Amino acid sequence: MSLNVKFGVSTWLWTSPFTTETIELFPKIKAMGFDAVEIPVEYPEKIDAKKVKAALDQHGLEAIVCGAFGPTRDLTNDDPAVHETCFQYIVQCLDFCNAWDAKFFAGPMYSAVGKARMVSPEQRKKEWDRAVANIHKVSKLAQERDLEIALEPLNRFESDMINTAEDVLRLVNDVNHPAAKIMLDGFHMAIEERNIELAITSVGGRLIHLQVAENYRGTPGTGQTPWNSFKQGLQNINYKGVVSIESFTPEVKELAGAVCIWKNLALSQDGFAQDGLHFLKKLLND
Repeated sequence: MSLNVKFGVSTWLWTSPFTTETIELFPKIKAMGFDAVEIPVEYPEKIDAKKVKAALDQHGLEAIVCGAFGPTRDLTNDDPAVHETCFQYIVQCLDFCNAWDAKFFAGPMYSAVGKARMVSPEQRKKEWDRAVANIHKVSKLAQERDLEIALEPLNRFESDMINTAEDVLRLVNDVNHPAAKIMLDGFHMAIEERNIELAITSVGGRLIHLQVAENYRGTPGTGQTPWNSFKQGLQNINYKGVVSIESFTPEVKELAGAVCIWKNLALSQDGFAQDGLHFLKKLLND
């Protein structure tokens, strides 16, 4: 059965950080057959929202806005000043969403990426409560702008807080706000989930975005990912959002080091995108 989903790709596949000049990728992304482009916002000050909007319109691409959460953007930090910095950044990203007609802001905004430690149960509870309170504030900020947020689990090497669909469901339930929704990422799921179909089915209609790559973060269709489980899970919940390819290039040293990509995962990044899209369209929409 065909799902009739839309397909997107992250500009991180080619470059980092996203700047106004990155719109040069948009004609190629559209020509490949993608419906949407994921815009990862690392440095808001390097992005001219109006120029990006004009390029999106010109090339008929939908925007998906994703956040980048390093140590200075950590809503579970012991220092409330760090929370404030993070809130300011999130507001900038929400404003980009409104400027580009995006419906939600996505990412692992509950904590800093790479915050993976052995801590006491008391510290864990303290950080969980902080995440719940602060994500509730973020949800209100989003709702005020007619937006939602899509919270993303990360694998255990990148987060000690939210690793699975079950974890993120618990967080969303504790936050208890209508704007708090979920995104899942197939790379992290391949590490953490026991059953991908059940994980997708469990979050149901709260799933508003899905990122994919192979289990080794390479081109979809070339590894060990149980793709039929993805398809069945998406069918179970009648998913109508975007399925987006997210991976990285080893050419951008800082980002490649952060995500531990030490070599090329495909012969070319263009080939990665084209072959991945061809596989996903055949899998989900044919």
